[in-house]
Amino acid sequence: MKKCLPIILLLLLAGNMLHAQLTRYVIQFKNKGTNPYTIANPAAYLSAKALARRAAYNIGIDSTDLPVTPRYIDSVRLAGAVTVLNVSKWLNQVSIQTTDAAALTKINSFTFVQSVTAIAARTASNNSTMVPFDKFETERNLISMPALTQRTNNTTADYYSYGNTYNEIHLHNGEFLHNIGMRGQGMMVAMLDAGYYHYTTLKAFDSVNANNQVLQTWDFVAREASVIEDDSHGMSCFSTIGGNIPGQFVGNAPKANFVLYRTEDAATEYPIEEHNWACGAERADSIGADVISSSLGYTTFDNSSLDHTYADMNGRTNMSTRGGVIANRKGILLFIAAGNDGTNTWHYLSSPSDADSVVTVGAVTTAGIVGNFSSYGPSYDGRVKPEVAAVGVAAYVQDPGNNISAGNGTSYATPKMAGLGTCLWQAFPEFNNMAIRDALIKAGNIYTAPDNRTGYGVPDMKKAFVTLLNKFAKITTASVSNCTASIAWKTKDVSSMSFEIERLAPGETAYTKVATVQGQGSVLATHTYSINDALNNVLAGTIKYRIKQVVDPTATSYTATYFDSASVTLATSCIATVAADKITVIPNPVAASQFTLRVETAYAVTNLNIRITDMKGSLMAEQKKTKLAGRADFIIPVGYLANGKYVVSAYNGDALIGSTNLIKL
Repeated sequence: MKKCLPIILLLLLAGNMLHAQLTRYVIQFKNKGTNPYTIANPAAYLSAKALARRAAYNIGIDSTDLPVTPRYIDSVRLAGAVTVLNVSKWLNQVSIQTTDAAALTKINSFTFVQSVTAIAARTASNNSTMVPFDKFETERNLISMPALTQRTNNTTADYYSYGNTYNEIHLHNGEFLHNIGMRGQGMMVAMLDAGYYHYTTLKAFDSVNANNQVLQTWDFVAREASVIEDDSHGMSCFSTIGGNIPGQFVGNAPKANFVLYRTEDAATEYPIEEHNWACGAERADSIGADVISSSLGYTTFDNSSLDHTYADMNGRTNMSTRGGVIANRKGILLFIAAGNDGTNTWHYLSSPSDADSVVTVGAVTTAGIVGNFSSYGPSYDGRVKPEVAAVGVAAYVQDPGNNISAGNGTSYATPKMAGLGTCLWQAFPEFNNMAIRDALIKAGNIYTAPDNRTGYGVPDMKKAFVTLLNKFAKITTASVSNCTASIAWKTKDVSSMSFEIERLAPGETAYTKVATVQGQGSVLATHTYSINDALNNVLAGTIKYRIKQVVDPTATSYTATYFDSASVTLATSCIATVAADKITVIPNPVAASQFTLRVETAYAVTNLNIRITDMKGSLMAEQKKTKLAGRADFIIPVGYLANGKYVVSAYNGDALIGSTNLIKL
């Protein structure tokens, strides 16, 4: 049924809009009828990479993927003096600019139009030197910093020489990801911001530009490809992910590919920018972006009648929030700034950070202390917001003067967190965006007691890695034949990592390490391993195995996880025949921190006493063990012993089983 409004009402509506200089509108369509595009042929409107993401994570093509019906757009364009600005297929909307009241009347009469809503005043100048107000100025260059110098890290073991940004990444153990080869390679990050001023010539982007890592740019405000002549806010945010000045400043995913979209008009604040944001998120999806980082938020506007309320921050009301929710459903991982209103009367988060599926980021110092300006959660409906926090207080960024400066803002915390999230997802592409989000949340330092300033806290990327490793790594086979157990497993590792295979035999109360396997490769990759365990002197019954992966062997930051266990059944006991009591040191001499003591008896020993004495007879170490009849091996640590000659003895209670010399090198 055609919609009709009294002519006088439309004239009054148009008059009021013109009086308020509201000349830009969103046209909401009812449906996508008579659409020439079909769900059966998504290649007509989605890139191969976008389709691959959907296939990888079992995401179906639905009506939101279909472009807006071209006939509807044409009808709006031809209604009068109308300029079509941007089109959102997800929201089934088109934004226009017009002062033609008759055109608005005609558009409102179309049967396929649901509503016509004024959302912005006339377009401001696109010349960045002419804008009267820069809404991001308070985030830039607030802190007087000494001149940056070439500086080395606290450790020479790191792949990058982070220099002044070391403390920012180390707060998250982010260097762990870089050191195992996760630096963003093959990942695509979309940035939605206010402009990327001169990124093509600024020093932090030398590598990005030389390697052609920026795949696409688009300005949704000016509707052109160039984004380098506008605001510098997006450029500074971009630098925290993609920048690389060795020894001074390193971004958190410097090897990633990027698409740079300008959706924000820094000179004004109107809801049309939320529409632009949704359009930018759609374009990111269509080109196949994995991650969106956006340091934009919407609460109040230049026309107060358009303001949002706290009740609107419910994760489903505002245009940008709805766009963010759909982007997540398409498989994209979104990082959104919480906002900088912590000291204002309105101190809550902004849209689209209220979306339930995004990673909203608050700001902290390099010591993990929340910045007073960082906006408060929760969302209106009570969800924890923000989810996480990163460094946004005195955070290092590239500035438009070609210097590395420091400033405050959740704007800077957000891309820093997005860069680390990108590297984490690079490590585990087998998992979808929500699994990565969940791992980041669980890695927060206050995960068990979240608050409304930093949410679940500051994520530890090594902890997030272990969370995903435990979901991925597994024992693939476990079998036994002829007194030999065979164990195989699949995992992700590099050469610095190792595996300890432990066995719990029938009658035993503690696991014993039966094998150690070293990892391989300089870049994290999926590998399969296997061992054969000779079941000497093992009784019939159920034998349990578990595998510990040593993720970080460094003494000061040692990290290991038991990722899987399995059982095998031994039908017949495997008891070796022993001709005489005997002990053997393996190897001997011993240059390592431990050796294997082999004890062979024809009987079980329930009170095995192993002693190490020096050549003067002074007791250096003693261990109490038990063994079954036959041969048994025990790992004996000797790293504490000085080099020299010692005597190793084994007793059954007070009765000597055997003794032998030990040479410690």
